[in-house]
Amino acid sequence: MSALSRIAGFFVGDAQADRVVPPSGFTVNLTLFSAAAMAFLCVFALALSLATGRLASLWGDELARSSTLRISAPADQIDSQTEAALRVLRTTPGVTEARALSADEQRALLEPWFGPDLPLEGLPIPQLIEIIEDSGGYDAAGLRLRLSAEVPGAVLDDHTRWRKPLVRAASRLRFLGWLSILLIGGALAAMVTLAANAALAANARVIAVLRLVGATDRYIAQAFVRRFTLRGLGGAALGTGLGMVAVLLLPSAQDEGGFLTGLGFQGADWLWPLIVPVLAAAVAFAATRAAARKTLKELP
Repeated sequence: MSALSRIAGFFVGDAQADRVVPPSGFTVNLTLFSAAAMAFLCVFALALSLATGRLASLWGDELARSSTLRISAPADQIDSQTEAALRVLRTTPGVTEARALSADEQRALLEPWFGPDLPLEGLPIPQLIEIIEDSGGYDAAGLRLRLSAEVPGAVLDDHTRWRKPLVRAASRLRFLGWLSILLIGGALAAMVTLAANAALAANARVIAVLRLVGATDRYIAQAFVRRFTLRGLGGAALGTGLGMVAVLLLPSAQDEGGFLTGLGFQGADWLWPLIVPVLAAAVAFAATRAAARKTLKELP
């Protein structure tokens, strides 16, 4: 018998064997609800994992390509030191662009902390210079030596101390997302196992009669495995659909919203949740098969 024939036979089932498994009852509700709830949570854990992966790449790429030069000097020397710093940066290999931020841009950077009406003209605010580097980067140590000699008030920040903790935090969140998916799968397996054991125990007398008329344990177990696998598949499909709708209703990613508005799926990522019902059915199949074999061995 080919693999396709076995799969088709599994889904079609055996009417006589299916009578062993109760078509309704608390085991049905438990399996359906558990599969739906776990699939719903799995969709969100998957969205979190994928979103944090994108976030880690975004933070790493953006911060790695840019640096900031801060010039702290007396008011009468700010302009001259800024021009000197720009000349140094424009002749530094690896630097593609260097520009001094305007007063409006610096005010926008400080606005979240000090409000929109910050009087920059009356405050000793350092001059900031944005540095954009090419893919090869520049020699930060060498640039610091040149700046210390030619622009004594300049401090170079290559964002290393910001980039590494942010990327590390995003990577840990992604790991926690995948770990949550594994735990959800384990919880589903436990729930299905409990439901299968309850159904087997409730039908102990029926199983005994089937054995007397010649039914093998494999034949009986297959009925339980099929019924609970299809329940797990149906419940997981329902939970996955609801989860995808809930993710779709999340706010779209926006610059002002930051991380919390970028938790949805993007592009081909929407295909990933479609795997959840298949995995849930596989978990239900394995859990029910193991439970049926163990319980049938223990039944007299």
